[in-house]
Amino acid sequence: MGEKEINLDVQSPVEFFGVNDSNLEMIRKYFPKLKVIGRGDRIKVIGDEEEIEKFEEKLRLLQLYYEKFGRLLKPDISRLLEADEESADIEMDSSVARDAILHGRHGKLIKARTVNQRKMVDSYRDHDLILAIGPAGTGKTYTAVAMAVRALKDKQVKRIILTRPAVEAGENLGFLPGDLRDKLDPYLQPLYDALRDMLPPQKLLTYLEDGTIEIAPLAFMRGRTLDHAVVILDEAQNASISQLKMFLTRMG
Repeated sequence: MGEKEINLDVQSPVEFFGVNDSNLEMIRKYFPKLKVIGRGDRIKVIGDEEEIEKFEEKLRLLQLYYEKFGRLLKPDISRLLEADEESADIEMDSSVARDAILHGRHGKLIKARTVNQRKMVDSYRDHDLILAIGPAGTGKTYTAVAMAVRALKDKQVKRIILTRPAVEAGENLGFLPGDLRDKLDPYLQPLYDALRDMLPPQKLLTYLEDGTIEIAPLAFMRGRTLDHAVVILDEAQNASISQLKMFLTRMG
């Protein structure tokens, strides 16, 4: 008889367990020889060592599926728990998964929708630095943030740095109340909007509080070294030449 406690590595354990733990209850039925207890972001398993190993492997597949597709429905659970290892790997590498950048909140599919967005995604795989130029509303910022969030989820990077020059769009906002963050937030709102589409509110708040995701004006980049990170400079056309040089030397 063995006992093991497993930490769930998912965006939202509540969604993963399902409404009233319905997903967890379904998983329990596939492992009748084990006692499975879900608490917060942890699962405690009690039973035979060999059965616990099988449970861990299947739980890993379920977590990967949830992180990739942003949802875990009962048919998905049945398919993954009943499939052998090779079939499950094929499921994870389906054409839908390849086409998508990531699945955002409520299973929303976020993918490159134009030829140039696809070029941007392909360039990200092969290059350390990408310059995206185009008219407003063509998805430059949104696509870049989506690729950054995917890299963070896949543990390719440890953090995301989002920055932009705090420059008004031809209109003087005057004095803004609040502390420094309150004053800067109106300039950085497009970045928050993109992140809200891709991460659950509580997970986003946690990332912002612990510095995993940092949103800051370009003026705060001087003197920093940004490694193991995706760094996005939004609205770079508003930066001066000296600011651009400073930003480029922050990387590496």
